[in-house]
Amino acid sequence: MKPTRRRFLQSAAAAAIGPMIVRPSVVCRAADGTPPPAERITLGFIGVGKQGTNHLGAMVRRSDINILAIADVQEERRNAARDLIDRATSVTTPPAAKPAAPDASSNSPWTAQEGAAAQTAKGAPATSAKDVTYYGDYRELLARKDIDAVLIAAPDHWHALIATAACIAGKDIYCEKPLTLTIREAKELIDTVNRYGRVFQVGSQQRSSREFRFACEMVRSGRIGQLKSVTVNTGTTSIECDLPAEPIRKGVDWDMWLGPAPYRPFNKILCPPVESSDWAMWRLYRDYSGGAMTDFGAHHFDIAQWGMNADDTGPIEILPPSATERKQLTFKYANGVEVYHASIGKDFGGKGLVFEGTEGKIEVDRGFMETTPKSLQSNPTRPGETFLYKSPGHHEDWIRGIRARRQGICPVEVGAHSVTVCHLGNICYWLDRPLKWDPNAWRFINDDEANRWVDRPKRAPWIL
Repeated sequence: MKPTRRRFLQSAAAAAIGPMIVRPSVVCRAADGTPPPAERITLGFIGVGKQGTNHLGAMVRRSDINILAIADVQEERRNAARDLIDRATSVTTPPAAKPAAPDASSNSPWTAQEGAAAQTAKGAPATSAKDVTYYGDYRELLARKDIDAVLIAAPDHWHALIATAACIAGKDIYCEKPLTLTIREAKELIDTVNRYGRVFQVGSQQRSSREFRFACEMVRSGRIGQLKSVTVNTGTTSIECDLPAEPIRKGVDWDMWLGPAPYRPFNKILCPPVESSDWAMWRLYRDYSGGAMTDFGAHHFDIAQWGMNADDTGPIEILPPSATERKQLTFKYANGVEVYHASIGKDFGGKGLVFEGTEGKIEVDRGFMETTPKSLQSNPTRPGETFLYKSPGHHEDWIRGIRARRQGICPVEVGAHSVTVCHLGNICYWLDRPLKWDPNAWRFINDDEANRWVDRPKRAPWIL
């Protein structure tokens, strides 16, 4: 083509700026489906015990997640996480995922979310083992500007402090249940997450399972008539710790493990080695947990609140077993529904939880559902009935929320109200007398003794 003045000027301008060379991987997905770096979420893990390791295993092979840091107070747990990441990322082609619908029923809630992850995050793992840094102090991890989000799976007494620090550091958060150790922590965490505008997912995975969602849809659609009661089957409360002193195991930062909890000597029951089967026995003790009442209760009371359409409220009265005809801890709600706590293996022969109405009942657990009459569950939720949020899987729901800047299936408000029900039950057990609760004020009514349990003193310098 004959040169013109316009072409000459265009060529000169391009030469002055220099050539723009963009690697295809920066702007489009690779042939194997791997997302470009700009689409990958950088992630840090805080706490890699058994549950944290489960999360790590589910995330490390994702092509859209780049794990950059692990924090844990135990050296051997950090080493175990390093080994897991080394094994997972050394495989150039991830193994094919087992077929699983995103909301498939299963005895384990992990099947659904891992199936969803496999469907939505295909391609080679984004995490590179050589780029992962390991810390004994979570504050070093949170100080990094290159980490978008954190997954918190430390013991319960640490949840509120770490989650608060993560909000201030500008991280989005997935925090294991039970969300907090105290009621005050639950209320303050709601305020903090909203103040800093973080995407927050509570690890109440049952909300991402089909059977629990469908059960709650049936209840809220009136298939069992007017709801009268819910029976929740969990273990009992926690106790004071009386474990003897033992030498601190090598590689354990015991003072950091205790954190805000009162100081006490080391015992391996509280901080077990990696190979131990007693991996969460610290939940038995009040300084670190509310026992099974908050552990599995944070799952089943959460579903009870969901089915009752009570995610933003709570009971108004709590009665100890000694004050009821049923001899079961009883929560009374303003709408007349009563929720009963049934201790596993003691006074309840069923599974999970049972919704009972004027025209039927629904018993639901992980991978299990039974209705009376049986025809209740024969049809899916229909137009005109109540459809609830359908999660694509608990991890996947959080990841999509981070990208879209929206909350998912179990935001902080839901987790805070659900764990507060558990805390109220524990306080009633400990005081062994009827209590009146104001769910709007987050206070017991005219009861100074009970209100002293709304929060606990924290060991300096760990002040919330």
